[in-house]
Amino acid sequence: MVNAISSYDDMAYRKFTSKSELDTILNTLIGIIEGITLDKKITPKELDELRHWCNFYRKYESRHPFNQLLPIIDSALEDNILTDEEAQDIFWLAKNLQNSEGFYDYITTSLQRLYGLCHGILADNEVTEAEIRNLSEWLAENDDLKGCYPYDEIDSLIISVLADGKIDQDEKNILKAFFGEFVNTSRSLNISRTELDELKSMYNIKGICAACPEMTIEDSTFCLTGSSIFTQREQIKSLIELSGGKFSNTVTKSTDYLIVGADGNPCWAYSCYGRKVEKAVIMRKTGHPITIVHENDFWDELLPYAQSKGIDTKAYLKR
Repeated sequence: MVNAISSYDDMAYRKFTSKSELDTILNTLIGIIEGITLDKKITPKELDELRHWCNFYRKYESRHPFNQLLPIIDSALEDNILTDEEAQDIFWLAKNLQNSEGFYDYITTSLQRLYGLCHGILADNEVTEAEIRNLSEWLAENDDLKGCYPYDEIDSLIISVLADGKIDQDEKNILKAFFGEFVNTSRSLNISRTELDELKSMYNIKGICAACPEMTIEDSTFCLTGSSIFTQREQIKSLIELSGGKFSNTVTKSTDYLIVGADGNPCWAYSCYGRKVEKAVIMRKTGHPITIVHENDFWDELLPYAQSKGIDTKAYLKR
């Protein structure tokens, strides 16, 4: 029998998820372009971010749908200008290259666009007043997403920011910190995870991951979603258990901490998280005190604690 943990780490399951992955990629791309064109002013940094997105998938340029999509984007960016007509051509192509049956339902597809839109807004590493006001219009046009995370949270923030008719730098920073929760920064050129974490520590935002949380290792139950950039899932499980904690492969009512792997997961429905995080967010809303922790913060807490117990932590990390 194949070990479930090692099978997860080597991504063997991806051969069963190609259709869902491609639809996620295409919906996210549509959102990114919506985001960078939202204020009707496209900066060189935003174009560089779109080029970076293309280069990330360049290794698949001979495969469908990238063999059709990348040349169109490359051609559009050749003169360092992305016109409205070129953007619409990319929208049209991305929609038509998707699974004919549509792998995801309308709500999931729209939320994937929203996460891509957050990425596009941050593409030049800043949030402008025009982007905020136009995002408000986008949210109003897509109000059928009410009741879904993070539509309600983003909508509430935007309403609060616009309430007094003025948008100051603190409000822009709060939005930047929150939007950053839905961006896979490992695939970004201009968006810094370190900067986003600093903003999260400065402002009180209710995002996905707690910034620099104080964790109790002993007798706590941990679950991991996504992949670690530092080690294998089996090694994380062993190190937690040696440190006095417990490890579970699924999120349950007994889960205290959900660790979001820094390497993400290409099969997640959304760019930065998947089903486990969504379940944990719902559980938090119903009163269960589960803490969602980014992998970097998890290691900052676990390694010193394990070392204080005399555990050779280097043996559990990738060399």
